[in-house]
Amino acid sequence: MSLSKVTFTNTEGQTLSGRLELPADQHPHNFALFAHCFTCNKNLGAVRNISRGLTSQGFGVLRFDFTGLGESEGDFADTNFSGNVEDLVAAADFLTKEYSAPTLLVGHSLGGAAAIFAATQIDAIKAVATVGAPSNPIHVKHLLKSGIQEIEAHGRATINLSGRDFTIKKQFLDDLETKSLPDVTKNLGKALLVMHSPQDTTVGIQNAEEIYLAAKHPKSFVTLDGADHLLMQKEDSNYVGKVIAGWSSRYVDIPESPKLKSNHHVVASLGDDPGFTTQMKVGNHYMVADEPDHVGGNDFGPTPYELVSAGLSACTAMTIKMYAARKEWDLQHIEVHTSYDKKHMEDCEHCEDPTAKIDTFVREIKVQGNLDEKQIARILQIADKCPVHKTLHSDTQIITKLIT
Repeated sequence: MSLSKVTFTNTEGQTLSGRLELPADQHPHNFALFAHCFTCNKNLGAVRNISRGLTSQGFGVLRFDFTGLGESEGDFADTNFSGNVEDLVAAADFLTKEYSAPTLLVGHSLGGAAAIFAATQIDAIKAVATVGAPSNPIHVKHLLKSGIQEIEAHGRATINLSGRDFTIKKQFLDDLETKSLPDVTKNLGKALLVMHSPQDTTVGIQNAEEIYLAAKHPKSFVTLDGADHLLMQKEDSNYVGKVIAGWSSRYVDIPESPKLKSNHHVVASLGDDPGFTTQMKVGNHYMVADEPDHVGGNDFGPTPYELVSAGLSACTAMTIKMYAARKEWDLQHIEVHTSYDKKHMEDCEHCEDPTAKIDTFVREIKVQGNLDEKQIARILQIADKCPVHKTLHSDTQIITKLIT
């Protein structure tokens, strides 16, 4: 996973702070926006875990703090639900301009309601997933019940939510009164996934039913049995991320990995994209090779020499294990560490000459088990007899032909 801090401005010119997470081994096939819960922020554990579940499946994810929360500018007391929706649209505009238009929108709690409203204003969105969302934004009123009378009487009140004080103004409540989620959901025109826990004591399960019934197909419901509203258990939020990634793959365009065919055991394919990310078919397995960032690569996979070193390490470990098993030795575990470099030959007379360097693999072996010194010494001898080691030491030829 690659994580970077990003900022963008909302419609009021205030700077909003976000985190952009990208897959570790590929360019994102799609981008997703995450809307956090009421008075939460982008760094809530559940938000991070769900985002990582998506990036592990190839999505790029932007999670950010709504105006007045976390690291974003603005005064929370001056915000309202409509402002959250506008922040999501601004985030989508930022992604569209700097990366690629988001196709998936994920919202947690009140952020789920905001996600549905925002999805109607973001043409690129193809799928929306809500987690523990209220069926109407006005539901938030019950969280503010300790200050409702004061808000109505004086236009504002300071209310403690989850151990923190927030100032809520009457305009926040007035704005909620104007929002009808069932009406918007009915005309959403996007694929919708509703996720909710039957044990949610903050936003009851009946809210999920109301959202689901209001929506038109394609729509889906997944129960989060046993989870609390904020998904405080890591396994719950990890599950949510994986499910959303799998479900949304039905509705967003995900390019198929190239199915390389060849009469040879290994084939490498590199297109005209910038960099050196190379798709490979190695036997019956698919993988990626690349170069590090500092030489113009994306670092999405091992370098060619790392692949050669890996072959030597694997072959050495396998050869030693087969030998020890045949001898019935108590070899319990083996590790082979290999690195590659070009080093000067010992006592070279012309060290400044590039040809004076020799390809060098440094191989270190760690064994565990009930082995005596004689057995360990023999294991080191057997390492030099592994087939890849012999190949690297033998005279080889490479015959190159053009395929037409």
